[in-house]
Amino acid sequence: MRKAFLRSVATLSVAATLAMGLAPAASAQTSFPNRTIELLVPYQPGGGTDGLARAFAEASRKHIDQSIVIINRPGAGGAIGWTEVINAKPDGYRLAVLTVELLTLPHLGLAKFNYDDFQPIAQLNADPAAITVKADAPWNTVEEFLAAAKKSPESVRVGNSGNGSIWHLAAAALEDKTGTKFSHIPFQGAAPAVLALLGGHIEAVAVSPAEVTTHVQGGKLKVLMVMADKRVKGFEQVPTAKERGIDLSIGTWRGLGAPKNTPPEVMARLREITAKTAAEPLMHEVMDKQNLGYVYTDGAVFKETLAKDNAYFKALITKLNLKP
Repeated sequence: MRKAFLRSVATLSVAATLAMGLAPAASAQTSFPNRTIELLVPYQPGGGTDGLARAFAEASRKHIDQSIVIINRPGAGGAIGWTEVINAKPDGYRLAVLTVELLTLPHLGLAKFNYDDFQPIAQLNADPAAITVKADAPWNTVEEFLAAAKKSPESVRVGNSGNGSIWHLAAAALEDKTGTKFSHIPFQGAAPAVLALLGGHIEAVAVSPAEVTTHVQGGKLKVLMVMADKRVKGFEQVPTAKERGIDLSIGTWRGLGAPKNTPPEVMARLREITAKTAAEPLMHEVMDKQNLGYVYTDGAVFKETLAKDNAYFKALITKLNLKP
């Protein structure tokens, strides 16, 4: 009788120990998130990246009880914001919107981080570069615009979202393909560059169509060309570079990432939330309104994109000799 009792106590003790051992992992998976998540945008408010982040935060409300708040940390082409997230506690509560500059800045010698410092959650978007000028500019075609730049090298000021940004690289690649020479003017994001164009402080911007949509619709700006393989939704009347005899297709993408040591169970939950949020009609409505190209890929595929594009931009930067 006593032996049977002891065996029963031992069995219960082992079961309790196992349950305690399993509890933390199960708890972490089911309780996350239990407080506000910060989504850091490494650019000024008002651009396409900021708009995408805010749409995501709003659409996520159906899928988590906690809020996602947007924090803007502009500067150094995105490096300041990304460095902050890389150095944050890897617990899933501080995330970043990733853009292609995460790959270009290190190859330009402008940042010491690597794309491997993040764990990709998902890709949400892809957009081409475009050449946009004021509506009353003297150029109505990209050929006229390029002819002016060739006639007076460096007299045409083209704004971008910072040295080493994809829009800087897009304009530099256009120079390389057409034998022109622009004066590249960096800003702390696409939105300030567009404002400078509206104010007449520069002649053009090389940002995405999404970042000029409102002003084009308002009759203040016009897009001369998109650097894409096919015409862009919402800008169907605008020719591609290839249609104008320029073999150039270049642009950005946007996605979400977490610091590299974020626990697997937290990453799984973040990817689940992101997949459901990306499918929300609100996300598509906002992206369509802003002419943001919707592209969703999960963490594994997004990681492959990062590796492939990293090799591409390393070769491009070397070819254009842009590294100081």
